[in-house]
Amino acid sequence: MDITGKKMFVKALKEEGVDTIFAYPGGTVTDLFDELYRDNEIEIVLPRHEQALVHEAEGYARETGKIGVCLVTSGPGATNTITAVADAFYDSIPLVVFTGQVPLNLIGNDAFQEVDIVGMTRGITKYSVTVRDRKELGKILKMAFHIASTGKPGPVLIDLPKDIQVAYGPSEYPESVDIRGYKPNEGVHLGQLKKAVKLLKVARRPIILAGGGVKIAGAQKKLEKLANITHIPVVTTVMGKGAISSDNHYYIGNSGMHGRYAANMAVAQCDVLFSIGTRFNDRITGDLNEFAPKAKIVHVDIDAAAISRNVVVDVPIVADAKLALDQMLEWVEEKDTTEWLQQIAAWEKENPLEMRRDRGMSPQMIMEGLNKVFDKATFVTDVGQHQMWASQFLEVNDNKRIITSGGLGTMGFGFPAALGAKIGHPSKDVICITGDGGFQMNMQEMATSVVQDAPVIVCILNNYYLGMVRQMQQLFYGKRYAATCLRKRKGCPDFCKGPSEICPPYEPDFMKWADSYGVHGIRVTKEEEIIPALETAKANKDKSTVIEFMIATEDLVLPMVPGGKAMNEMILKAK
Repeated sequence: MDITGKKMFVKALKEEGVDTIFAYPGGTVTDLFDELYRDNEIEIVLPRHEQALVHEAEGYARETGKIGVCLVTSGPGATNTITAVADAFYDSIPLVVFTGQVPLNLIGNDAFQEVDIVGMTRGITKYSVTVRDRKELGKILKMAFHIASTGKPGPVLIDLPKDIQVAYGPSEYPESVDIRGYKPNEGVHLGQLKKAVKLLKVARRPIILAGGGVKIAGAQKKLEKLANITHIPVVTTVMGKGAISSDNHYYIGNSGMHGRYAANMAVAQCDVLFSIGTRFNDRITGDLNEFAPKAKIVHVDIDAAAISRNVVVDVPIVADAKLALDQMLEWVEEKDTTEWLQQIAAWEKENPLEMRRDRGMSPQMIMEGLNKVFDKATFVTDVGQHQMWASQFLEVNDNKRIITSGGLGTMGFGFPAALGAKIGHPSKDVICITGDGGFQMNMQEMATSVVQDAPVIVCILNNYYLGMVRQMQQLFYGKRYAATCLRKRKGCPDFCKGPSEICPPYEPDFMKWADSYGVHGIRVTKEEEIIPALETAKANKDKSTVIEFMIATEDLVLPMVPGGKAMNEMILKAK
């Protein structure tokens, strides 16, 4: 018996095991919402903005390992998702995004709220299509979930014209699909992998560089076992933080633009670089001509297009990280890296990762407080200085994980992604670490936290500035702080070298703002207030808690590699 497209839509969601959908209604998707309402088995999360909606689905997907599912209306509803869809694409997060569309006969006529969302998102999705035939709907829906979750995960966008939603067609939902031209790699080239193992065996100064692909593949335990057997030190990208426990003896720290001194020096001096699950973007490599100049480079990645795209490698291996590591563990042997580890320890002693402790409360102290108070938690960061401090100083292990926006670096990601993670894992403490600038981009989602009964702890590091850009202005632009002071008003001087006693008050007052939503608010100004504030927030299980940490404007994220420089050319002290 034939059924309507909207019934097929709900049937597909249930067949795919979807129990939560992040959705915002509008004219072209009212039929779909009506069908979801009638079915009443899939929970609808109603955010307050479509960009935040997709970020929430990202956080949900990252926390649960499921596909994040989104539904928005046509026109502005669809276009509002684009930034977050791009974020998911660059960080390989599996999403299926459904957008409403005007009826087929109106497409191309500049109808009300008609946009070519497929054309707009073709470069930031794995697959993007408008359904033009009701008979094909079941197959297309199956393809969407298959493509989003296989190979290198990512977002898929399905555009659903309003007449397709109410048209009748086949009721069968396929169990599987065979997509011509889409054959994700499911094996590993044993010959290439043996070459990599042989290089590691004879190396005197080997390094493992682990990226986010290790975490996506669920290969953390395999990587840790490899390091423990071979005694080869490990560095991570920002997205790879958590690929190995931060307390592991062989873990050095993050490498890259704001990487640890010892980690960057180790990459610069290694003779074999075994990279896995990273695409070698500019934040990791710096000057390509000077990246790991003495090393033979092995690159394991599930995406063939990523290999040798930025860094020409000696041993390319197209494979899932978990499959590759699993096979390697059958071949690798213990090796003596004592001398190399001693050299890395000497670099760490020469320039340890440490902020000053003689000028009051610092971001490092806040991160240390989080480490102490929370023994099982998910930390979700926004983008900016606080993100780098979190990546530098947070402890991550089996019980504590970190979620962040790496590839696109999207301000406004943190708070909604934290809500998505909390919705996906209600019993777990979820802490959003954000800046005063990034938080204001999606702070309206506190309403979602309240209505969804999804309390999170929001740690705002307030330095009155758009801190990361301000840091660049301080170091490279003669302290010309153009458009980065969040207190600047029309009456302020045109040229200002930094905060003073005559500065206007900061708006908004985050404590009054928190009170307006009926959630808890705590302002912290001193080091001794950090732990009590975090313990109070942890005990608040009824609703979200906003902790505003008043940090110094002058605090910088160091080390820092200037853009285009080699990774061993680090700024270690503020100018």
